[in-house]
Amino acid sequence: MKRIKRQDVLHTAAILSLVLHCCLCVDITYHVEEGKGPGAYVGDIATDLHLMDKIPFQDHNLITFSQLEQRLSDSFRLFNVTKKGKLHTAQSLDAESLCSYKMECSKIVKVAVRKAETFMKVLKIKVVIQDVNDNRPEFPEKFANIQFSEGDKEGMLKAIPNAIDRDVGVRNSKITYQLETKDKAPFMLSVKKRITGSSKLGIVLTKSLDRETKDSYNLQVIAKDGGYPPNQGLLNIHVSIVDDNDNFPIFSKDIYNVSIRNALQRDKPIITLSAKDLDSGENGRVTYHFSSETSAYTKSHFWLNNVTGEIFIAKNLSSERKKNYKLLIEARDGGSSPLSSTAIVLVNVINQHNNPPVIDVNFVTELRENTATISEGIKVGSFIAYVSVIDNDVGQNGEVECSLHHDKFLLLDLGSKEYKITLKKPVDRETRDHYDISISCEDKGSPSMKTERKFFIQVMDVNDVQPQFTKETFKFLTYENGKPNFPIGYINVTDQDLENGGKLSYSLLSNNRVIIPFQITDYGFISTTMTLDREKREKYQFQVFVKDNGQPSLNNTANVLVEILDENDNAPYFTFPGVDPFTLDVHYHPQSKNDITVLRASDRDSHMNSFLKYEIFGGNDRQLFQIDSFTGVLSYSRTVYQNDAGS
Repeated sequence: MKRIKRQDVLHTAAILSLVLHCCLCVDITYHVEEGKGPGAYVGDIATDLHLMDKIPFQDHNLITFSQLEQRLSDSFRLFNVTKKGKLHTAQSLDAESLCSYKMECSKIVKVAVRKAETFMKVLKIKVVIQDVNDNRPEFPEKFANIQFSEGDKEGMLKAIPNAIDRDVGVRNSKITYQLETKDKAPFMLSVKKRITGSSKLGIVLTKSLDRETKDSYNLQVIAKDGGYPPNQGLLNIHVSIVDDNDNFPIFSKDIYNVSIRNALQRDKPIITLSAKDLDSGENGRVTYHFSSETSAYTKSHFWLNNVTGEIFIAKNLSSERKKNYKLLIEARDGGSSPLSSTAIVLVNVINQHNNPPVIDVNFVTELRENTATISEGIKVGSFIAYVSVIDNDVGQNGEVECSLHHDKFLLLDLGSKEYKITLKKPVDRETRDHYDISISCEDKGSPSMKTERKFFIQVMDVNDVQPQFTKETFKFLTYENGKPNFPIGYINVTDQDLENGGKLSYSLLSNNRVIIPFQITDYGFISTTMTLDREKREKYQFQVFVKDNGQPSLNNTANVLVEILDENDNAPYFTFPGVDPFTLDVHYHPQSKNDITVLRASDRDSHMNSFLKYEIFGGNDRQLFQIDSFTGVLSYSRTVYQNDAGS
């Protein structure tokens, strides 16, 4: 046996102590991307931990590294450690299979450090397997089908599956969603977080649906992860709109006309009705039934196929006197609360003879038999009457053409021997209130048979005429001093409207808000309300306001001028001299002029009543004075003598 020197033992103990001291406090972490193949270099444990720095160089070859847990088979070993301490991958690493959904994917590799045969230290090497964005978000299925009812309200939500990203990295596994639609589909995407962190998805209705307009939509939900570059997954959604029974069956016509011969076979339908319902399924399945308004007598002569809408003859009609039948047919859908509509079938039993057409006129508004009424305010093109023609003859004998020749009215062909009368030009009752109309219908038989139908149209009044004065200004003359209610004149107004539209009401309007001494009756007569005095006011100007009693009421105004004629009701009065009696001293001078003074007088009356003449009617016994009759000049009429002095 070889003897070990004491000096070698001490040296080895020192090295072991140093190594153990360093290894106990070391914990190193490496990072490696997933997907690396077997043998990929991870790190140099000895170098990175500086384990050899304090070990003598000659002892480096004695230090070896080995991985613990050798009991695992090689197929499960993730890493290999060389004797020199280099760490490599043992197989391809997949973070998703190793760590599932952990925040960090890491594995601990335990490495034993030995010197020769002596155990020195166990190192714990942490290897973080870095996630690579190598998985795209995936939905459980690529396609999803959901249904909305056309009766669903806004906000209705239908759940859809969420996507899953198998990556373990926070960013790589974070999913955002968006909805792709076409043609402005009325949907939006609802995304809510679950307590687990995954998303709860739903398709939300944003406005009401109409299956008859569009019965399905194709949507696409895109799921994107947060990696760079991002991966995405798609979910294609087909939205089906479930029908509500919200549409009535609609017949192809409201009124069907059919003419049949007496000998028509019963095994052939005389007509096939057609009604469509835009709903689907049972809601859109239409069946046909006699309306309860169809008489039992009529139903006994015909048979209706409820499914096809075919109508057959149930009895021989040859022996029947009745030649026209009216069938009311109801189309009913198959909804839980069925909707229905009604059409009229007019059956005319024809023969082989050539008979004249029969004209039937139905008025919108009938005043009395054979007379229709229209308002003068009716618009051009308005419907006035419905005309139907019956000619049960066969062939050209039953082909009919109708005409109406009139300036104001027009006959329009609706087909199937049906016509309507409309207004061609405006009517004015004040111009003409009555029209005679004649419709002529002639078949194409040989010889042809012709029928003429006459009727009358009465034009009813509309309050469309404004009251009209015969002149803009009415001038009246009246004498003053008349008693109250003295007649002044008549205001002539015309209104061609009838009844209340032509009934007039009058009132007087003052231009300057001064009370005027006049009144007016509802017949247009103006009279005074008080005695007039021309000397206070010579004329009055005011307005007459007239309105009719129609709805709406129309009105008009005219000017009135009343001139007051004078009566001689005022006595003249002297303005000079201004006192009575008046004394005038005149000094005699032989050489003086004859004029003494001028007397002045006035009269409040006018015209001839205010024309004054002067004369001396007393006190001129000596004939010394004279006065000019027109000017009032007082003068001597002769030579003045001394004995004329005095008074």
